[in-house]
Amino acid sequence: MQTWFKRLLVVGLYAVSMAWVESAVVVYLRVMIGRVVPYQADPLPISVGLGWIEVGREVATLLMLGTVGWLAGKTFRGRAGYASVAFGIWDIFYYIFLIPMSGWPASLLDWDVLFLIPLPWWGPVLAPVLISLLLILGGGLAAFSDTLPQPKWPHAWAWALNLLGVGLALYTFMEEAIHFLPAGEEAVRQALPAAFNWPLFLLALALMAVPVVEMGWQMRNSH
Repeated sequence: MQTWFKRLLVVGLYAVSMAWVESAVVVYLRVMIGRVVPYQADPLPISVGLGWIEVGREVATLLMLGTVGWLAGKTFRGRAGYASVAFGIWDIFYYIFLIPMSGWPASLLDWDVLFLIPLPWWGPVLAPVLISLLLILGGGLAAFSDTLPQPKWPHAWAWALNLLGVGLALYTFMEEAIHFLPAGEEAVRQALPAAFNWPLFLLALALMAVPVVEMGWQMRNSH
């Protein structure tokens, strides 16, 4: 078995295990504040005093995923690839484990509050799952490419389109919060989205996929 694939398996095992811990923590938290179904105003009430702890947990989660990618890879390319795979697997299994733990989500179209930094991110479960699948594919290609005699990496123009896609995706997630931002923090906390901008999100997803497609095309043409 190739070394890069063994590392992918270990990274995957870490991500799945971390997803279980994350799901358990989220269930504990949501039960404590009465938010098992997250589609409610004020997703993390200030009065409970957990807001800053939750934000810190989100930052720590990202650092943990980045750290395992750093340890698994030997170059920037490989480390970015393994970290992307870890993030994608963690995010998907987070939702998978929440189902037996809490009975939520009942559907891929159920609303979730994805992050709280810098504003609440709202979106159907399907949206982050699609991004996670893209991260797994792109990260896997990057990890494999790092083993080639002439490793492949997307060009600057592909990354520029990717960044545009990331910006559009972030806007779709924070659109409701941005709309209420002039009215103050309390208005942002109480805001609940009524509809998700799927056309804009799918455009964003296509743009984010450009580096993955371009790297795959380079690898295909190198044989």
